[in-house]
Amino acid sequence: MPILTVLLSTTPDTVVSAKVASTLSHLTAAILHKKPELTSIAISHVDPAHWFVGGPSLAAQRKTSFFLDIRITDETNTADEKAAYIDAVFKEIGALLGELHHESYVHVHDVRAAAYGFGGLTQQHRAVAARLV
Repeated sequence: MPILTVLLSTTPDTVVSAKVASTLSHLTAAILHKKPELTSIAISHVDPAHWFVGGPSLAAQRKTSFFLDIRITDETNTADEKAAYIDAVFKEIGALLGELHHESYVHVHDVRAAAYGFGGLTQQHRAVAARLV
């Protein structure tokens, strides 16, 4: 049940968005062990002329960038899994977008189970209900 919010420094392109979503879904399942059928991904595009790193725009630097913000339930992944995920995302998104600016980010939010959920249930209540079955 993670939700991923992605900003790409590219013009809107449904093909690129679909490739990024597919790549992130795969990595999230393979490395963080999250179910693809419960993974949501929202992608927005920012014109590179409006994305600035270190002063100049990415357009002026002729580079791309991304920001991935992923929310997962706290204590469901190890530090090593999160590190491997961040490394793999940087490499795979770079392969899709071209030359990435070094200042491209992945932020993994470990969210408390009592404060996070979907379908009207917190993850804490979902876990308790699963134990009762």
